[in-house]
Amino acid sequence: MKPFFFAQETPASRGQDAAFVPEASREGETSQTQNNPQEPAPGNPQGSSSQNESRIRYPANSSSTGFLQVHVVSIQNNFPIQNAKITITSTGNEPRTLEELSTNSSGQTDEISLAAPPESISLNPEEATAVRPYAEYDLQIEAPGFQPLTITGTEILSGSTALQPAALTPIGDGPPPSETVAIPEHTLYGIFPPKIAEPEIKPVSESGEIVLSRVVVPETIVVHDGVPTDSTAKNYYVPYRDYIKNVASSEIYSTWPEPTILANVLAIMSFTLNRVYTEFYRNQGYDFTITSSTAFDHKWIYGRNIFQSISLIVDEVFDNYLSRPEVRQPILTQYCDGKRVQCPNWMTQWGSCTLGEQGYSAIQILRHFYGDSIYINTAEQISGIPASWPGTELSIGSSGPKVQQIQEQLDAIATVYSAIPRVSPDGIYGPATQRAVSAFQSIFGLPETGTIDFRTWYRISHIYVSVTRIAELYG
Repeated sequence: MKPFFFAQETPASRGQDAAFVPEASREGETSQTQNNPQEPAPGNPQGSSSQNESRIRYPANSSSTGFLQVHVVSIQNNFPIQNAKITITSTGNEPRTLEELSTNSSGQTDEISLAAPPESISLNPEEATAVRPYAEYDLQIEAPGFQPLTITGTEILSGSTALQPAALTPIGDGPPPSETVAIPEHTLYGIFPPKIAEPEIKPVSESGEIVLSRVVVPETIVVHDGVPTDSTAKNYYVPYRDYIKNVASSEIYSTWPEPTILANVLAIMSFTLNRVYTEFYRNQGYDFTITSSTAFDHKWIYGRNIFQSISLIVDEVFDNYLSRPEVRQPILTQYCDGKRVQCPNWMTQWGSCTLGEQGYSAIQILRHFYGDSIYINTAEQISGIPASWPGTELSIGSSGPKVQQIQEQLDAIATVYSAIPRVSPDGIYGPATQRAVSAFQSIFGLPETGTIDFRTWYRISHIYVSVTRIAELYG
């Protein structure tokens, strides 16, 4: 298992769940009512149909804009690639070059603005199913010593910052996972199979590999990129937080109210941790944690862009899940869009947006749909980190072993990300440590406070573990 920032595949040929029509539900399970039951056409991985093609595409010369930053790394070790060239083009029958960018020592481009449809479209379910509420752009990435990569369909929402990862394969290191990363339509716009209903609480076997006495946030999960029975689909090892960010960016809009995003993120995390806790697929003889099929789980898309607003929320609450009294396992919180598909007793995504706009908090939104007994719980353990969060923020004047630990981690990261100043691990949080923390936060999309809060602590730990393990493999 490779602890990379970007998803790593296991050998197999790629399958697509778009060609799958959900089988009849198992006994006691039913599919939710779908107002428009059209399935994706076989061989069409876009989750779209001829119906989509007839919809209105918002003109590229829109006066509203969104933002994009590209992060380029080596797929071999996830080290940043400096001086990579990124060409951004419009989509459609007559693409034209809009921007040409290059990466800095952290493998990142400057943040640029791009035309996007008005934000109001993404907040209105009637408009957002008739007019694509986001703009799409294609990217061509090249760097000396690496094979080129094309990314099609990067999504830009008005007022939001899109973060597009790009993992390049060194020349001579074999073929890349794909010469083109094709990002399909968003699940709220394209046509995807509805979720097959399941009980929200699963029976568990005490003989599994997972310690069933407690809920543990895994370091990575294995995503099967297709329906469970598709043996040709690839498996990908994905860091847990990266998986949640990818799914949330694929299934809700980053323009939605913050409480709405938080409610949906909590539902996604609780569902995912239920799959981990109950070893749902492994107990059926499969070698993965979860699938990318919307009929069975959530839509995860290899190589897609995420959104900064969603990323920040995930980093703040990634150790949370949803519980009910006297129930040990995370609740399998299922949902539907509430526009094409109706799902009584589940959360509807568009309904959660409406409640967020009305001033509901995240827990009020969740209880509106799942009932008053639902509450937010915290996992007892987070896997794959050197040390747990100290419980209080670290800032100028802090001292002790926790400060020294974070200084050692920052200094190790600075050997790969040279924009971060080196730090002497003396256990005293002084101006030099503050500058290093601020530089780290700037690179990894966190608020530049110079203070180590919960999400900064765990992001530093995540990057440190990746950097040091890669050094052990290739050093």
